[in-house]
Order: sequence, then C-alpha cells, then structure tokens
Amino acid sequence: MIRKRIFQIIEVSDGYGSDRLSSLYDYIMIVVIVVSLIPLAFKGGNLAFSVIDKIAVVVFIIDYFLRWLTADYKFNKKSAASFLRYPFSAFAIIDLLSILPSLTIINSGFRVLRVLRMMRAMRVFRVFKTFRYSKSMSIIATVFRKQRSALTAVGTLAIGYIIVCALVIFNVEPESFNSFFDAIYWATVSLTTMGYGDIYPITEIGRTITMFSAIFGIAIVALPAGIITAGYMNEISDEKADDTKREEENVEKPSQPQTNG
Repeated sequence: MIRKRIFQIIEVSDGYGSDRLSSLYDYIMIVVIVVSLIPLAFKGGNLAFSVIDKIAVVVFIIDYFLRWLTADYKFNKKSAASFLRYPFSAFAIIDLLSILPSLTIINSGFRVLRVLRMMRAMRVFRVFKTFRYSKSMSIIATVFRKQRSALTAVGTLAIGYIIVCALVIFNVEPESFNSFFDAIYWATVSLTTMGYGDIYPITEIGRTITMFSAIFGIAIVALPAGIITAGYMNEISDEKADDTKREEENVEKPSQPQTNG
C-alpha cells in the first residue's frame, strides 16, 4: 500500500534504517531544519531569508500531514483513534510549533496567528525536529525517556532546593532583594554557580548562606549529568550488542552434505 510505503520512508527511526530512500529523506529534512534556523542568527530580514522560511515551512507542513496520514501505522492501531491521537503526541506538537510562527495571515479570522508571527524565537522549536532524523539525537531522547524517573527526582530536588534557599535569603536579607522573584533568581544562579553579580547578599550571614548554596548546588547540578552520561553509555553498549547479534545471525550457516539414500 502507498500509505505503508510512505510510513516506511518517514519513520526510519522505527526500524527502517536500511532503506536508502528513508535515509535520503532524513538527510534532506536535517538540511532543511538547519537552513531554516540560519535567519534566526541575524537581526534583520531580507528576501533570501523570507524565501528560505517559506520553503522550509512548506516542507514541514507536508511532513506533518504525511505523518498524520500514516498515524495508524505509527501507533499500530487500525482505527480512527490513531488519527485523533497523533496531533497530541509530543513530536506532532513540536512540528506544529515549528510551523505556526511562519504561517501567512490569510484573513482577519486568523488574527491570533499575528501574535505567533511576532514570536520569531518560536522557530527554535525546529531544533527538536532533528531528534526524529538523527540517530544520536534519538539515542539521547531514549536516554531521557528511560531515565525520566531519576531525572524527575533530581529536578524536584533542585526546585525544592531553590525555593528553600530563596525563602531563607529573602527573610535573612530583605534589603538586598526587592521581591521573592529576585530571591528565586539569585538561588537559581547560585545553584548553577553562574554568579552574574547583579543581585547578591551584602551581610555576612547572607554571604555564608550563598557559600553553602553554591557548594551544595554543584552536587545537585552534577547529578543529572551523571545520569544522562551513564544512560547514554548503556544505550551505546546495547546498540553495539544488537549489531553484533544481527551480524552473527546473518552469517550463512554451512550447508549440510547431501547423502544418497
């Protein structure tokens, strides 16, 4: 069927990597994504950037509808529910956010899109589209998915740590912080050891709290890095083991000698 063949081409990450047409589709999409991000590196606009964006958004729209058209193969479920489910999937939302800022206003009924067109930075969401076409990005996405429990725990710990530190410093040294948001900002900067120096405590007790905040912050920041690195190495090892297993399975077995009976 035509739809099945389309699915095999656009969904190479699901086991169709040996398909040359699929690989070509991946390379083309990665190039389009990278080129579409070039205008974001410049403040002004010109005709070339406008043409690049229009071509890119047309390609993204076609890709979006092709994936929607083959949603039943994506979810392995031959029903209308697959087509209703697809627009709410993570990658579909990323695709939509990559397209909307570049849509042309057709009539006043789409006034809400004028706000989206002004949000030029939303085009950065196109970077996340590479997760679908890049093998390395796919591995990283898999690591985040498998380690989400550990990363969620670390993220919760970091948020709690920031709030507690902000509450302490805000009450110990209120003259240095105009609002609780300033305290949150200071705690976040201290946690990541950035140290911008625009907001800082001036009393001895405030500076002591800052030192402890920075020291413990290093440990908290290091936790997700270790989790992601370990998960990535495990994925690489598993992939090499799978490749070795497939190679062994593809080795031809010696033919049995024929016997005359």
